[in-house]
Amino acid sequence: MRANARAAYLNFPTRPYLTGMRNLMLTALVALLPLTLPTPSAHAMHATDHAAGPGFEFDSIDGGTLSLADWHGQPVLVVNTASRCAFTPQYAALQALYDRYKDDGLVVLAVPSDDFRQELDSAEAVKAFCEANFNLDLPMTDITPVTGRTAHPFFAWLAQDHQIRPRWNFHKVLLNRDGQPVASFSSTSRPLSRPVTRAIEQALAAR
Repeated sequence: MRANARAAYLNFPTRPYLTGMRNLMLTALVALLPLTLPTPSAHAMHATDHAAGPGFEFDSIDGGTLSLADWHGQPVLVVNTASRCAFTPQYAALQALYDRYKDDGLVVLAVPSDDFRQELDSAEAVKAFCEANFNLDLPMTDITPVTGRTAHPFFAWLAQDHQIRPRWNFHKVLLNRDGQPVASFSSTSRPLSRPVTRAIEQALAAR
């Protein structure tokens, strides 16, 4: 009885009709899809203008500006930093990393940020703190927003075009010689750890 019922179902003449209706509905949904696509945000459109990566500029902690275009052709490790974080001691390792690879062309760019409420009140205080405690001479920006709607255009571009977003202080993103992100590392990744140095060495070796 069950076999006969199954055979009757399989041969029921409405099955081609249902299949045709399903295909018709899918076609209609696809036709409507462009009408439901979101309008690009201002950050997304701005990021398109910088698809090649190197054009972004930052205010320097020393005054003036720092432009990624000045380092075009060099790998750049960009790190959002803070002075009152459990990961702040990574500054020492970032300086050591810079010292190890700068003659090969690596740039380490520190981007102080108060997005996670762990930065000092002024750029002057950040600079003094870093010089006194870590003797830093690597490039450093002014205090800069790195997340959300107020994020600096570079970080908005990373989020919109590459789905790379700092979740905490001392997040690291490595740009290749063309200014494109090729690796990112969480706050817990030590600057001198093998995954980080391997990615840097690969970026330096690439031409």
